Amino acid sequence: MALTRFPERPNRHDLLALVLTLGLLALFLEASRETVGPFHPNPISLDPLKLPEYTLRTAFRMGVAFLLSTLFTLVYAPLAAKTRLEPFLISLLDILQSVPILGFLAATAGAFAALFPGRALGYELAAIFAVFTSQAWNMAFSFYQSLKTLPRELDEAATLFRLSPWQRFFRLELPFALPGLVWNAMMSMSGGWFFVVASEAIAVGKTQVELPGIGSYLATAIAQGDGRAVVLASLSMLVAILAYDQLLFRPLVAWSQRFKYEERPGLEPARSWVLDLLRRTHTLRGIAEATFSWALEALFQLERRRPPRRPILPQWVLVLPLLLLGGIGAFILWRQLQPLGWLEVARVFLLGFFTFLRVMGVLLLATAIWVPVGILLGLRPRVAQRVEALLQILAAFPVNLLYPLLALFLLRHHLSLEVFSAFLMALGTQWYILFNAVAGSMALPEDLKEAARSFGLKGLTLWRRLLLPGTFPHILTGLITASGGTWNAAIVAEVVQWGSLTLQATGLGSYIARWTLEEGQGPHLLLGIAVMSLYVVVINRFVWRRLYRLAEERFRF
Repeated sequence: MALTRFPERPNRHDLLALVLTLGLLALFLEASRETVGPFHPNPISLDPLKLPEYTLRTAFRMGVAFLLSTLFTLVYAPLAAKTRLEPFLISLLDILQSVPILGFLAATAGAFAALFPGRALGYELAAIFAVFTSQAWNMAFSFYQSLKTLPRELDEAATLFRLSPWQRFFRLELPFALPGLVWNAMMSMSGGWFFVVASEAIAVGKTQVELPGIGSYLATAIAQGDGRAVVLASLSMLVAILAYDQLLFRPLVAWSQRFKYEERPGLEPARSWVLDLLRRTHTLRGIAEATFSWALEALFQLERRRPPRRPILPQWVLVLPLLLLGGIGAFILWRQLQPLGWLEVARVFLLGFFTFLRVMGVLLLATAIWVPVGILLGLRPRVAQRVEALLQILAAFPVNLLYPLLALFLLRHHLSLEVFSAFLMALGTQWYILFNAVAGSMALPEDLKEAARSFGLKGLTLWRRLLLPGTFPHILTGLITASGGTWNAAIVAEVVQWGSLTLQATGLGSYIARWTLEEGQGPHLLLGIAVMSLYVVVINRFVWRRLYRLAEERFRF
């Protein structure tokens, strides 16, 4: 297929799109310039004139991490949903989302720095990987849920038309999953902003590194008690969030609505000025369409020429190495934790139980409040589009900036952090449930809504017969990711600091935060991470997994 023949000549929209593209490319190159150079551990300046540079560096790290999260999702979720390794891969995903971001930093900061000694790239990769761990698991769970709840008639149609695996993926599975995946991608980006302070102001044992960015700027401002700098950093973060909303997520939301699964047209789709600009171009749109068509055709041709599949290896050949690695890991963990004694292990499990109670309380409260709100928003797409940017800002705002003010409030009114830390945890994790409820409600086919109106379903009957069953798979994805996010938020919420003032709550989060600063990679930190992972995996296995099977069997279109 020739790439040089286009039906129309370039127009003014091509020029505007080219200017926008070159501008974004210039910003990307400027942000990446310092990444590959020598590392200069200069102190973070609170000069407001430094904020544009810091904002650009942080936005660059967030974008790279988001790209890696997307690639991870498109590979990992299909493997988990469609291969015999599903139990292992889902269990591994449960474990990965349960490991706190401080745990990933403790394990990878030194390793990345050793790979590139004396270069900034090592610490940059550590920060990007930390942000990646706050984004990827949510997106992977969303895509996995969509693959497992694919409508049966679409599955049968793909079999009837004899679609190859690649054709099935690009023409059926990915389009069906896109509306929910885009909303979860927005939530993942917001989760990355929430943990940007920990990812840029790396404090793991003896490793104390501050990378230029909004996160390290905020950490410095909080440590010095500079409220003015905190406000300025928050405004800079707001600008970056709005830029991502207008240039990336709003176009994606508007574009993904064309893949909504329904048998009759719904309301007018969402609009985006960026998407409208790209659709009105001649040259750029022609290049994009021709390139995409050529890539798909080349992929399908390659698949047709592939030799016949060989017999699949027995399952034990795949499972045995995994069991061997698991056994070796368990032995190493036992050797590391042996000096601590069983009394310390029991104490940490008790601390985990206190955090578990807070996590369950947060999930129940957030579900009761935000599921109805999200479903009602999704039923009104125009309203959802208008508040989309506001939801991203609220979800992305690092509420740990409010913790010092809340700490002063608690001290002034003699209130205990033991109880109110649960509300601090909810501020950072309730959005997983809200975004998935909105996505599930928007995915409800219009013909089902019309049928409900025809039968006169109203009030509780409508919620019980259509709204809750129809959005249940999405809500469940939100609960799973919110559960892991709440455990992570406990590390921030159970220890509140403003200048020399520090408040701590009894729990596993404060235990991990304390030993991360004191020993970096010692047995206490390893024990805290292991106990938190065990709690999350057990909850996922005995609660969320069973609900997932229920969603797959009973609540799919």
